[in-house]
Amino acid sequence: MKNLARATAMVFALATPAMAHEGFLSPAEVIHDTPEWKGERFADGRPKVPDAILDRMKSVTLEEAWATLRNAGFEHQYEDGWATLYPDKILIGRALTSSWIPGRLDLQKVIEADGKVEGRKGGPNAWPVDMLQPRDVYVSDHFGLKVDGPSIGDNVGNAIYARSGNGIVYDGAVRDINGLRELPNFTAFYRAYDPSHHFGRIGDEGRPLNSTMTAINSPTRIGHAAAMPGDVVLGRDGGVIFIPPQLAMRVVQESERTRLHDIFGHLRLKEQKYTAGQIDREWTPEIEADFTQWMKDNIDKLPVNHAAIQEFLDARAARASKK
Repeated sequence: MKNLARATAMVFALATPAMAHEGFLSPAEVIHDTPEWKGERFADGRPKVPDAILDRMKSVTLEEAWATLRNAGFEHQYEDGWATLYPDKILIGRALTSSWIPGRLDLQKVIEADGKVEGRKGGPNAWPVDMLQPRDVYVSDHFGLKVDGPSIGDNVGNAIYARSGNGIVYDGAVRDINGLRELPNFTAFYRAYDPSHHFGRIGDEGRPLNSTMTAINSPTRIGHAAAMPGDVVLGRDGGVIFIPPQLAMRVVQESERTRLHDIFGHLRLKEQKYTAGQIDREWTPEIEADFTQWMKDNIDKLPVNHAAIQEFLDARAARASKK
């Protein structure tokens, strides 16, 4: 029995350094955690929502996305209270997540040792940045750390932008604001600015370890919201919402339908063809028929692409034929 225990301990000791830290999810673990996505994936396992859907997401409002997600049972996807570099710009992309805890020296040693075995370069704060793909959004929970907390300045910001061409949702403080503003499309949502900088690696100028990164591509809390790797990030108007990839198309389609309804309704109200009471309630068959014909007549003039409107018309025709 002693020999067996000793052999088991030796096997565990030999295997442990080669194992990734449990919070750094492998592709298989990411796939396991996101089973409702049936489409293409990145090499790291994250769902890869098509670019075409991301393009259509640019016109979706936070209210529209929130309503669709809530109706689907997702109550905790929205967070606000952000500072932004470009308040008028919209952030759209696929989430790559990371999470931190206050600095823990013994755990930090384990994580950095594992990183060397895995061939990772630099400090842990660089590891998720090295994994970014075009149109990704770096989503990081740095537990709101401000003084001595910023792990994103102009150097890391440039690295993020070079790999993703996109921005960040960072629950912490950033530094080097002037340098970050030199990146024209680095649409950043962050908690605060602080001129100090982060010490997150053993041996950093002999300074105390401020925080330890414990997770990459794992479920992540961003304020009151839950974010998963591969979520579609929609940031605009001071708020951010995380859209599960399997619901991205539904969010886009329902937003477009709402947009078409609103344009038609406002037009007919201005024309005084219908009253507010008629437009605000469930539409009569006559109004529905008018709406359908209006879409057909203006299919190439509306702020929704032709294919999407045709898809909407086909669905309406299919429903009508079943009645």
